[in-house]
Amino acid sequence: MTGFLFGEDADEFFSPNKKSSAKKPNANEGSQNAPGMSDETPLSVSQLTAWIKRTLDQNISSFWIAGEVSNVTQATSGHVYLTIKDANSQIGAVIWRSSWERCKFDIKEGMAVLGMGKLDVYGPRGTYQVVLQKLEPQGLGPLQLAFRKLHAKLAAEGLFLQDRKRPLPRFPNRIGFVTSPQGAAIHDFLEVLRRRWPQMNVLVIPAKVQGAGAAEEIAQGIASANRIQPPLDVLVVGRGGGSIEDLWAFNEEIVVRAVAGSNIPVVSAVGHEIDVTLCDLVADVRALTPSEAAERIAPNREEILETLQSSQLRLSSILASKLREIESRLSGLIRRPVIEQPERMLDVLVQKLDENDHRLREGIDRQIEKKHFEFDKLASRLETISPLKTLARGYSLTMDTKDGEIISRTSGVQVGKRIETQLADGRIISLVEQIHPSDK
Repeated sequence: MTGFLFGEDADEFFSPNKKSSAKKPNANEGSQNAPGMSDETPLSVSQLTAWIKRTLDQNISSFWIAGEVSNVTQATSGHVYLTIKDANSQIGAVIWRSSWERCKFDIKEGMAVLGMGKLDVYGPRGTYQVVLQKLEPQGLGPLQLAFRKLHAKLAAEGLFLQDRKRPLPRFPNRIGFVTSPQGAAIHDFLEVLRRRWPQMNVLVIPAKVQGAGAAEEIAQGIASANRIQPPLDVLVVGRGGGSIEDLWAFNEEIVVRAVAGSNIPVVSAVGHEIDVTLCDLVADVRALTPSEAAERIAPNREEILETLQSSQLRLSSILASKLREIESRLSGLIRRPVIEQPERMLDVLVQKLDENDHRLREGIDRQIEKKHFEFDKLASRLETISPLKTLARGYSLTMDTKDGEIISRTSGVQVGKRIETQLADGRIISLVEQIHPSDK
């Protein structure tokens, strides 16, 4: 990376022997009235800034600079602002809209670039920046390469699979937050929690979130959170926004594995909407900022109360409707004769019973009368063919006294056999003396 020093090397730019059209205060000129040469004629901040700007413009020509891109932002004006850095230093840069429209590629975080531009001073803030007129991609920067290499390794192990993600509890009570107690992240987080669901208990687990040793402290904080009893319901890991370098601790393997091994559902709240850290990918839930993490974790008290009130109104309405329905049905039952005049219902039943009894008796009498008629008819028919009727007309019936068989032929008796003769008014026992068969 091409850089410029403004220490001893800068003295040459302020040497009286250096050719420059810029007027500089110089005690050797013998004028105590020159601006900045005495306390009576001090330089204003604007004058000093203009002096520095003229000096840089006149003494530093256009140059090529190489480095890694971060913090890329495109303003609504069309200008693009970014940071170019190497392992030790960084400098702000801007690409005016007219130059940006000539770029044939998209600038991404971590991209290595080669640019040509001029050094400029931004007066309102008194800062210097590189105004890039040309920009060419050179591949990925070392941080981005390290990110992709570790991402590929951990992805192959399945650490980023969606199936590993655990849902957050609906109403958590105990929340842990691994972060810097002095950072704005915890204050933003607590402020949102107080507004949404103040009943929650939050335990802050201190850890460095930037610089040497930060990754180790974050991993230790996650391990400590998992040993707390009773267990925490949700664990938040994060910090406020920053550059990719500031957030790099959350791309370290030790942190990613600590999050993956947590028994507590983890919310990654690394406060940078553009950069995605490996911690974001392995966590159960990713929040863009600590404030959003609080919104993802805590239910909205106002919404819950509104839902409860709405449910209460619906339940009251349903119960009132059911009550009216039951009252209507009860009123209908009360107005029924069986309730108002139960004796009438009994009288009606008794009356029906009497009617049925009368019909039954009539039916029985008719059946008896019919059977009598049929009996008399049969008796009359039987009487006409009765042997007694025949006997009454002078006939008789002769039977064997031994076995009672009727003797209808002379061949059925022998002389000396006892026979019984049935007459209309009695019986005669006889002894056969003679048998005279018919001539026929």
